[in-house]
Amino acid sequence: MKAVSNGERIIYQIYPKSFMDSNHDGIGDLNGITSRLDYLKALGINTLWLNPIFVSPQVDNGYDVSNYFMVDPTIGTMEDFDNLVNAVHERGMELILDFVLNHTSDQHPWFKDAISNPHSIYRDYYLWQKGQDGQLPNNWGSFFGGSVWEKDPAGSEEYYFHLFAKEMPDLNWANHELRQAMLDIAKFWLNHQVDGFRLDAFIHTAKANFEQNVFSGDLNEPQLAEEYYANMPQVQAYLSEFIHALKEVKPDIFILGEAASADIDLVESYTDPNRSMCDSVVTFRYFSDDDQQKFISQLPQEGQPHLLDTVKFKKTMVEWQTALQGWSYPTLYWSNHDLPRILNKLMVGPDHQKDLAKMLAVLMYLQRGIPCIYYGEELGMTAGKIVDPTDFEDPFALAFMEVGLKQGFDKDELLASLSASHKMGARSVMQWTDGVYAGFSDERPWLNATGNDVSVLLEKQDPNSILNFYSQVLAIKKEQLYTLGKIVFDVRTQDIYAYKRSFDTHQAFIFCNLTDKKQEITLPEPNLNLRIKIKNQANLDRTNGKVILKAYGTIVLDN
Repeated sequence: MKAVSNGERIIYQIYPKSFMDSNHDGIGDLNGITSRLDYLKALGINTLWLNPIFVSPQVDNGYDVSNYFMVDPTIGTMEDFDNLVNAVHERGMELILDFVLNHTSDQHPWFKDAISNPHSIYRDYYLWQKGQDGQLPNNWGSFFGGSVWEKDPAGSEEYYFHLFAKEMPDLNWANHELRQAMLDIAKFWLNHQVDGFRLDAFIHTAKANFEQNVFSGDLNEPQLAEEYYANMPQVQAYLSEFIHALKEVKPDIFILGEAASADIDLVESYTDPNRSMCDSVVTFRYFSDDDQQKFISQLPQEGQPHLLDTVKFKKTMVEWQTALQGWSYPTLYWSNHDLPRILNKLMVGPDHQKDLAKMLAVLMYLQRGIPCIYYGEELGMTAGKIVDPTDFEDPFALAFMEVGLKQGFDKDELLASLSASHKMGARSVMQWTDGVYAGFSDERPWLNATGNDVSVLLEKQDPNSILNFYSQVLAIKKEQLYTLGKIVFDVRTQDIYAYKRSFDTHQAFIFCNLTDKKQEITLPEPNLNLRIKIKNQANLDRTNGKVILKAYGTIVLDN
């Protein structure tokens, strides 16, 4: 099978537990994914990214791995996995795995041995530090709340470091044997014919000196300290060593890095084409500027949808696209398993939601870079409304509910707000049909959430559906103009997202209306061909040399 080139790559992110259940237990599985490959191929996908499939206690939905060499039995077997990979390759597609390399589960044999035997060789696979004068080693805070430090279960005077949940101890990448062990795991999966990896949280593999506290008025209150445990210089050395060794096994391997907090300069380094580095990097900085004006003041902001500030977003994207042009391919995405779904960040009325979803597809995916589509996005899925507050698996969510109920807000209203703003709301099941449990399963899904009134079945039958529009956009995306072409933005008006793609003598002009107001644009050239538009929302007036975009309209023109 010919490898997919990065310029032509179109990724589809699958959250396995929520995609398709084949064995009637309410949990999505590998055989379920295999059964839907023809759907993905027809959509225009050529690369699948699976969130973690390894054996896990599921404290963090698979990101706490207890056995890297086996598939978690809740989603299948190694035979199921090999069958899936073969089926993917038979269709000319590729598959990459989410590789958790910053931490393990506390149920991993390495950690169990490390705490049962103080002389274990695995003790140094993790990060340990003694406390200071009866206090924690420092005041660094965990991303999951509280301190990064947890007392040694064996009762020693040391604490172990956990950047995420206390059940997820961080690995010590300064240990050469640990780095070799992680490399061996990756090679094991390459032997099972995977085509690459998404490197989870790789930017945290190096930490600063543990004796340094974060400057704070209260040293006893844990403080987020990304400057001490994110994007440290040594990360690049670890990353390059790891990828170089994998390329010796598989020269055409595809590596997608997760670098949530990385700025443009760091992403340039992490995707340096002159070194063994990532092919592309996912950054959360695209969406770091929210519209803060529509929060309900009586409620905590965490728990309310953070609406996208489209003007700031456009400015950010122009900077990233311009900086990475000719260097590496940026990842183009709207949603993922760690973020709310995009339609919940751009809340518009039901009359406009379908057109908005189509416009967003053109805006994002015809830019220079690698599309990464989150399952169900191609249908216009919004967050599933979670029924039970404990299903958020987040103390912040429970605190939000408590505050809201005391303030007199309705429980359903609070749950809807949480679901729209929380990552768990974005993990509800794929909508295959309009039947019971959306055709995902004939049993209640693992995440009890009410669904959306969209489905593959209904949208396949509608020529004007979001699904069919996505297929058209992705077909255009595969043309050389969009895989190899340059990009230049027109920033003269903040209400229009406009850019030009050019390759050889070919040019395309893309216009997207970011508002619910009609916009008029002067044709950049008189004899352009119409490639795609939203029906009834975009018109080409050649007589007057104008393009008229109605609410959230979009149009693509080329020569």
